[in-house]
Amino acid sequence: MTSINAKVISIESLTPYVLKLVLDAGKPITFKAGQYLQVVMSEKDKRPFSIANMPSNDGLIELHIGAVPENPYAFEVIERARKESSLEVEYGLGDAFMRRNSKKAILIAGGTGYSYTKSILLAMLNEQPDREVLLYWGAKNSEDLYEKEALFQLSVVHKNFTFKPVLENPNSDWQYQTGLVHQAVLEDFDNFSGSQVYVAGRFEMAAVVKEAFLPLNLEKIDLFGDAFAFI
Repeated sequence: MTSINAKVISIESLTPYVLKLVLDAGKPITFKAGQYLQVVMSEKDKRPFSIANMPSNDGLIELHIGAVPENPYAFEVIERARKESSLEVEYGLGDAFMRRNSKKAILIAGGTGYSYTKSILLAMLNEQPDREVLLYWGAKNSEDLYEKEALFQLSVVHKNFTFKPVLENPNSDWQYQTGLVHQAVLEDFDNFSGSQVYVAGRFEMAAVVKEAFLPLNLEKIDLFGDAFAFI
């Protein structure tokens, strides 16, 4: 873990409820795709957020933060970023980072858990372009899948990548899978032998994935998610 003061570069609305916060460390930083950082609000108040970009030498850090006044835990971080020119962050945290492997990679994201899977996806496409990768991103409404068009374009460029959007509340012209995101994965797979699974979202979702996928020949060492350190 490393602590730095990172300059606030931009705050952009992705949806009415999700903001993209870009920070600049001012120097190359070292972390693994899928790791997270903590925004240090005080010595006893450190708030974790997944890093959405893959590791690079530009020193930039991208965060996707669901921030509304009703959620002060995240909203207060955005308010501080707006008021101050920098944030103290600790990065290089978490053990659910990308593993280089020839196994099929199944990435499962709920809501802003997408930021965790985005970092891993970009790193895999960059470092292992021949590896088969599937991303299932679940949300309530189509507008919540704020980077879906970019992901569809990415799947055109990278033939081994498949994007699977899933909605709980689809409108009448929705052409893709519906329901809960983990159920959409189970519609497509009944055997996870030879696969790695990366999951980010509510702890309840991660617990259900663990319970449902391990009996279907998914090795425990091939299931990754920060939630599993707590459940």
